[in-house]
Amino acid sequence: MKDLSMHIMDIIQNSVRAEASLVELKITESQKEDLFSISIKDNGFGMSEEVLAKAIDPFFTTRTTRKVGLGLSLLKQNAEMTGGKMEISSKVGVGTELKATFSHKHLDRPALGDIAGTMVLLVGANPEMDFVYTHITDGGEYIFDTKEVKEVLDDMPVSDPNIMRYLKEMIKENLNTL
Repeated sequence: MKDLSMHIMDIIQNSVRAEASLVELKITESQKEDLFSISIKDNGFGMSEEVLAKAIDPFFTTRTTRKVGLGLSLLKQNAEMTGGKMEISSKVGVGTELKATFSHKHLDRPALGDIAGTMVLLVGANPEMDFVYTHITDGGEYIFDTKEVKEVLDDMPVSDPNIMRYLKEMIKENLNTL
């Protein structure tokens, strides 16, 4: 995967398949602490201990459309290449949480990529779900919460192309202030 936003897209697609109604993404960037972390938490149906133990195996997947599941193993590899790690916890009926940490300054840490575009695609493709995206840097914090957005939009769908364009620009502008 080219950048971290693609990893995020892949992992959140797992949350969609797990029938989550809420996905919380938290990205923490600290140059002072040499830390870049990604946390994704959902309230989907979760994984049994047996499935969780196999989740990072690239030759294991719960999908029936293909026989490999490279997303988690590639993210783990990328984190470890920078001196970081990846952890997953899950409970059946409660949900799943993933946390990946990287050295912020390490040359092998993939760029974040188009996180605004990734979030808007996820929101537009899954308008029945709620997403909370928190981005924290040494300079501040930004929170994008679809519950708030939906309240402001009233009956306008978040999947409307004009709304999606606006949301992408709004996220980008707010991230640029951090």
